[in-house]
Amino acid sequence: MAKKKKPEVIEEEIIYVSKSELKRDAQQYQQLAIDLAAMSNKQRERLPLSDDLIEAMVVADKIRAKSEAYRRHINYISKTLRTTDNVADIEAAIELMLNKNNQADVLLNKIETTRTNLINSGDSLINELLEEFPTLERQKLRQLVRQAAKEAKAEKPAKGYKDLFQYLKEVMMP
Repeated sequence: MAKKKKPEVIEEEIIYVSKSELKRDAQQYQQLAIDLAAMSNKQRERLPLSDDLIEAMVVADKIRAKSEAYRRHINYISKTLRTTDNVADIEAAIELMLNKNNQADVLLNKIETTRTNLINSGDSLINELLEEFPTLERQKLRQLVRQAAKEAKAEKPAKGYKDLFQYLKEVMMP
């Protein structure tokens, strides 16, 4: 007697997600929706948003003053985000925008520090700066540094100080 073949049972892996994890995910989408609604139109244009999300943002801008309707609409936006495939792309674009602002702030702080050090130290730092940024004009830089130092000693308005900053900003910022 021949043996009967047993049908092969393919077991798929079932991934169980806890209720708490689902709630945490929902809160993250809710926060992302709030962040998106708080952005300006110009900032949102740089994000890879779907047409549904763009329309939802337009409506959110219109009903911002009506608190309960706005809250419900934020819930709708977060629901739309949950069904959207490119949430990671949107978050990455937002992070990139925020990081650009931070990099610009760091660079401006570096320029301010350089300006203060130039006024305090003099020629040695000018030579180092000229090696690092060959597009700087030595004569103009020295003139601006002297003018800023002179105004600082005389306690006059800081026109030279501002001019030196603008010149350094033109050269040092990409």
